[in-house]
Amino acid sequence: MKPGSETEISSVTLDLIGMTCANCALRIEKGLKKIPGVTDVRVNFAMETAKVELSEAVSEEILLDKVDSLGYRGLVHQDVLENKEAEKAHEAEFKKLKVRLTFSAVLSLPLLASMIGHFGSNMFSEYFNFLMNPWLQMFLAAPVQFWIGAPFYKGAWRSLKNGGANMDVLVSLGTSAAFFFSLYQSFRSFGVHIHGQLPLYYETSAVLITLILFGKFLEHVAKGKSSKAIQSLAGLQPKTANIIRGDELQEIPLAAVRVGDLLLVKSGETIPVDGSVEEGVSTVDESMLTGESIPVEKKEGSVLFGGSLNRNGVLKLRASKVGKDTLLAGIIRVVREAQGSRAPIQRIADRISGVFVPIVVIAAFVTFLVWFFGIQPGNVAGALEKAIAVLVIACPCALGLATPVSILAGSGRAAAEGILFRTAEALEIAHKVDTIVFDKTGTLTYGKPVLNDFSVLDPAQKFFLLGLAASAEQNSEHPLSKAVVEEAKRLGLSLSIPENFETIPGGGIFASVQGKRILLGTDLLLRDKGVVLDSDLLQLKSEKEKEGNTVVHLSVDGVHSAILSLSDSIKESASAAIERLKSFGMEVYMITGDNSRTAHAVAQKCGIEHVLAEVLPEGKADEIRKLRAEGKIVAMTGDGINDAPALAVADLGISMGTGTDVAMESSDVVVMNGDLSTIPDVLEISRKTVYNIRQNLFWALVYNALGIPIAAFGFLAPWLAGGAMAFSSVSVVLNALRLQKKAISVNERADR
Repeated sequence: MKPGSETEISSVTLDLIGMTCANCALRIEKGLKKIPGVTDVRVNFAMETAKVELSEAVSEEILLDKVDSLGYRGLVHQDVLENKEAEKAHEAEFKKLKVRLTFSAVLSLPLLASMIGHFGSNMFSEYFNFLMNPWLQMFLAAPVQFWIGAPFYKGAWRSLKNGGANMDVLVSLGTSAAFFFSLYQSFRSFGVHIHGQLPLYYETSAVLITLILFGKFLEHVAKGKSSKAIQSLAGLQPKTANIIRGDELQEIPLAAVRVGDLLLVKSGETIPVDGSVEEGVSTVDESMLTGESIPVEKKEGSVLFGGSLNRNGVLKLRASKVGKDTLLAGIIRVVREAQGSRAPIQRIADRISGVFVPIVVIAAFVTFLVWFFGIQPGNVAGALEKAIAVLVIACPCALGLATPVSILAGSGRAAAEGILFRTAEALEIAHKVDTIVFDKTGTLTYGKPVLNDFSVLDPAQKFFLLGLAASAEQNSEHPLSKAVVEEAKRLGLSLSIPENFETIPGGGIFASVQGKRILLGTDLLLRDKGVVLDSDLLQLKSEKEKEGNTVVHLSVDGVHSAILSLSDSIKESASAAIERLKSFGMEVYMITGDNSRTAHAVAQKCGIEHVLAEVLPEGKADEIRKLRAEGKIVAMTGDGINDAPALAVADLGISMGTGTDVAMESSDVVVMNGDLSTIPDVLEISRKTVYNIRQNLFWALVYNALGIPIAAFGFLAPWLAGGAMAFSSVSVVLNALRLQKKAISVNERADR
């Protein structure tokens, strides 16, 4: 593609109000996709959101008008920490639901009591005879049907008007058939006032609506519990902050804090924004952000994150990130996006839901015909009862909830563990991974090497040569360079300003120091520059590499003068994490730019058998492609800028939260605490979530596959069908909530 011809893709997230089932979500998707400039739409029924991808400028008003025309209400999603409008709208809807449910239950209970008459004469029937009057029943059932049930009619009309059919259609058809047939019978038999002598179904229509509303009430409560992790994260940020202005301390609203402000955080207070310590010493609990339970010591220069808790001591904080730019806001945003995205496995439910309602209506009509003309010829009441049961039992709510509520619960629990899945697809693909590749520096090791030996040909020149090497390295940001500079400063060596500095990717550096040409780097670099390598230094280099050291050559004015041996400590959790990954049946690789001897020495200490050594930064992505070409499902774990291409190419990119922003943006999963023992948890949470989704889909499908024929054969009364339908949705949500208990916790890892 030529420069300038690439289409910029933007997105808008909408909060949706008024959806009743998965078919509503599909209808909104189809409607929004018809708008010119909209390239993709992903509606999440459980989260009640829509993410709209745009290839050109489309106003938010156009999107909202389209949602309104489909019969729903849309709001533009606000900042993750300030999304009050949608929250208030959902609360208002929930209050209306509770009012409707209360009135519906009060009016339906007498009708439910009248059903005792169906069981013949018994000790209680004489007390309920007055309830069997058809006009009293109509008086009780009519408000339930036409006032409390009005939203079902509205939803059904909007659905049919837009060329679709949803749960509202099934509920409206079933309850209307029961009510109007009963009304017909009431007018037809003025002289009969005993319910037992009339085939009336007023109680069926009223109790069905009540049960459906009760199911929605339970579903709302359960979904609220499944998003508890995100709600608790959003509640971490304090409402105010203490700002230092001159000699005064003022309490101001958090929204008024700006980058550069100096804030005071007292002992026991929550840190308001991201920044660095200017003064003070304390320990800070960051477990709510990273999942790491051990408090972190903070002193001058230490980084602080908004939402973490200052345990003891007083800290002066210089704000560096506020509002939506803080780490806390980023975590919530990533998890919300993951919960709002669609996992590939959900396509199964989407395809079924798209054709399900018309098939059910046909099945109910056929059931009526078979009973009326075949099994019980002429019995309208009996045939209608079976058809109503089919309509009600088949509502596809459970099918629509099966995937999103599991994603909601799984990703929310993972966030509480310090694991951020950026998309639902990442949460699903992780369980398929069979090969995992670790970057060495900063991932398996701490990424803070130290210079532990400096070998020279002329001992009298040792400190002079080290001063030259450190002077040349001052302009480099590489961890090895920093280690050389820090050691020289520790020894009190005087450093000069380098000139003509040049970084040679994958090789080393060149600079002029005190008029001398300094070259630091690999064997290959020195040979390419015409430097003859000293045999004694080469022999010593080989020995150092076998011990796991990284060795750098020093050339001064074209003469091989010294070698620098640097080592990086392996993380304590590396061996245990890799052993656990192997127990999952994983193939574990290590990839590094280090030479083969050093790489194998480090890999052996970690328990890794497969080593990809001497790989240049640009070659890491190629190595990942080779593994994928062999049919492997590959996860790449890294933390540096040079890992970003490999993270993007892998089936699953896992970045350490202690690494660079580029690596985090290129990855699919972020491990906030940088703890290697959390990597197996990424795969385990994925496995449990996908298994939970499959359970939900299986039981939702089995429920409908068995429920429809049972209802059609006359073994299920309509009111029982309504109760079973409501319970199916609630059971799916409750099953998803089990993920919050089953996910691996930090304490469980520590116990291992």
